[in-house]
Amino acid sequence: MEENKNTGCLYIVATPVGNLEDISFRALRTLREADLIAAEDTRHTLKLLNHYEIKKPLISYYEHNKRERGNELILQLESGKNIALVTDAGTPGISDPGEDIVKLAIENDIPVVMVPGPTALIMGVVLSGLPCGRFCFEGFLPHRKKERIKRLESIRCEERTIVFYITPHRTIDELCDMLSVLGNRKSALCRELTKKHEEIIRGTLEQIIETLSSRESIKGEMVLVVEGEKTSESLPEKELLSLPIADHIEHYINQDLNLKDAMKQVAKDRGVSKSDVYSEYIKNKESG
Repeated sequence: MEENKNTGCLYIVATPVGNLEDISFRALRTLREADLIAAEDTRHTLKLLNHYEIKKPLISYYEHNKRERGNELILQLESGKNIALVTDAGTPGISDPGEDIVKLAIENDIPVVMVPGPTALIMGVVLSGLPCGRFCFEGFLPHRKKERIKRLESIRCEERTIVFYITPHRTIDELCDMLSVLGNRKSALCRELTKKHEEIIRGTLEQIIETLSSRESIKGEMVLVVEGEKTSESLPEKELLSLPIADHIEHYINQDLNLKDAMKQVAKDRGVSKSDVYSEYIKNKESG
């Protein structure tokens, strides 16, 4: 794209998730040199600017004013002003309206430059102890239970590690829905990343729910990392179905599924009910 010399530039600036020392030299320089800083919450961003003694005009840009304010920012960019866009924490555009202003700028032939830095989802994946080579990001789940269940069902067969953002007031409800739809998978809940009370809770979904249920309150934004669906690549489908049911169950237990989830997967593989699998399992156990 040929740059318009009279047009300003939109800088997407990643800021600390928690610890203010995580900001880059380039991010600080960009904030100091920008004509205007567009922030998700100007009060929150002002704390960061004051910490580094940066004095710049601030304007709010968030979910509920993004349409009107986005057009206003484009006009300012077209007039030659350089604007730095920041979110409350981490990288703008990841599960926030920064995505919209980037698209709008591109549509209007305005240069967009990324100033990279902290991203909570990457930290969560690395700290989880789950496979990092392939993963998918689902962001925040829908508020309504019916829509949330539908979304979870759409990714039930996802084999890659799955990353979610979780809000404190729906944590238990969302974890219980995941347990119901996805099964009792290995997971890691990363809370208050880079802050004084950073906490990583690792275990199965049931174990994490049990840990959180004993607390009076749950605070802080969270990243939840959940293992993908276990595959049966070690044995061809034809060979799996030729196994006795007890051996078929054992196959999945060896892949780290618990007995309940192993039976559920066997029932799915064979196209029978879970009660039929359970009855056959008990019969085999009693005869053995």
